[in-house]
Amino acid sequence: MVTVVEFKERQSGDGEKFYVLILQGGIEMVKSKETGRFYATAKRASVPSTFDENTCKTLIGTTFPGSIKREECEEYEYTIVDTGEVINLKHRWVYVDNVEEVAEKVIIDAAAVI
Repeated sequence: MVTVVEFKERQSGDGEKFYVLILQGGIEMVKSKETGRFYATAKRASVPSTFDENTCKTLIGTTFPGSIKREECEEYEYTIVDTGEVINLKHRWVYVDNVEEVAEKVIIDAAAVI
């Protein structure tokens, strides 16, 4: 399940304004490489929408099937807001609906049989 937790205004290449919904997956426990202790986190992804600002506001808290998955992409620079540090990333987080998740599982299960 994913939940709409916020929305943001963005601008397209031709200057037109639109809104993205910020989706958050379920809580995950991750072990720190530095301390060896666990911490709680949740993956987030933004999804473009055709909704106006008022509709986006009403969607906050809405949940629906799917998850947030890591997807490899071309390398890009990302600035960490809290520190100002600029890093290079080769992945992004994307929303995947249940249909895609089931198809992935079937392909993996079929490959295991072969």
